[in-house]
Amino acid sequence: MPSLPVALLFGVYLGVLTGIIPALVAWVLGFLFKYLTGVTLPGFGVVVLGVALAGVNGGLLALADPSITGSANAPTILLALLVIMMMVLYAHSKGDQLGAAMPRKLSLRNLGERTLALDLIESVGSNEVRVRVTGEVADVEGYPPLPDDLRAEIRAGEWTFPADLDLPELETRLAERLTNEFALGDVSVTIDKRGRATVAAAPPFSGLSKRVESGKRAVSVDALVPTGLARGDVVTVATADAQVRGTVLSARSSHDDSGPPRPADSPEQPVESASGPEQQPAKSVRAPTTTGGDGQVTVAVGRTDAEALLRSDRATIIVEARGTRREYALISLLRRAGKRFRRLTVRAGGELAGGTLGSAGLRDRFGVVVLAVRDGSGWEFDPPGTRSIEPGTELYVVGTRDGLDSLGAVVA
Repeated sequence: MPSLPVALLFGVYLGVLTGIIPALVAWVLGFLFKYLTGVTLPGFGVVVLGVALAGVNGGLLALADPSITGSANAPTILLALLVIMMMVLYAHSKGDQLGAAMPRKLSLRNLGERTLALDLIESVGSNEVRVRVTGEVADVEGYPPLPDDLRAEIRAGEWTFPADLDLPELETRLAERLTNEFALGDVSVTIDKRGRATVAAAPPFSGLSKRVESGKRAVSVDALVPTGLARGDVVTVATADAQVRGTVLSARSSHDDSGPPRPADSPEQPVESASGPEQQPAKSVRAPTTTGGDGQVTVAVGRTDAEALLRSDRATIIVEARGTRREYALISLLRRAGKRFRRLTVRAGGELAGGTLGSAGLRDRFGVVVLAVRDGSGWEFDPPGTRSIEPGTELYVVGTRDGLDSLGAVVA
């Protein structure tokens, strides 16, 4: 009769040896059930099947005989049975996870796409992913070095995007966001599967002049600055002899008689304390605003209006209501209805290339609607069915996620 440690060791060996095939079968069943039906196979049924297969594979069907379980070999057999059940349950769990993560419709284009890790998407939300900058923000070769405060702002920022974007599209969108928010001269972005962005950026080519539209002039006026005024607000500047409508380029107001004025585009926010206002360290701010009081406002106006403002020593600032952005309200309604937006580029040699929107039958085949088309000649919104689809044409479509995936496979 072997000692107990030897019997237990032999039980582990016997369980691993006879549990390989049942574990493989459990993995296949878990994957197929989840992938084809979306249903998780009950674990109890998988364990029963695994033990039966192990009995056929290694003679463990003899466990049904009480005389064997009560013999001196009982520790070996019971431990082997326990090892087999653990292997079966683990393999079934992994197969079920793979079946849930595997896309329902595969194409050569989907296999070549780089996407974020699934657990990262689920940790942030089912519809959005969060991207953060990792490491130091590098300089772009050939450009001046990035200022330290701007480098710190970019390093501390984070941005959210739709979860169905692949990594190249995420990199493009983050580069656009950084360029728009920080007025960068150039930017390069690389994102890994964990949502960590590596950024190289160049400082802005210019300051105020870059924000002034062609044909406009920037004029600064002394005024009582409203609280909450921010860059981009539309205001009416009233003087003694004129009323001028313009867009705010920058503004600053004195939040304290002894303290310096704070620009509307400054990254610092005042903080009230027992000893008076003080400043927090610079950090990323989405919508910096003024604190109110006497100050200066710089607005972009036409050339004639600029001359009228320059003749005045002081003006009154009236902020106009921008109202509700109906396009954002529409997007919100469509997203709540389970619809998504996507931009698709028609490839040369694809099924849609050379045809028309009407002959493609996108609504009937995929349940999607083409909102706009863009090619070398420009934009066309609500295109008719006679609109031709040439290689390189960009389609802006809305529909369900599955419909957009199916259309993307055809377009590619």
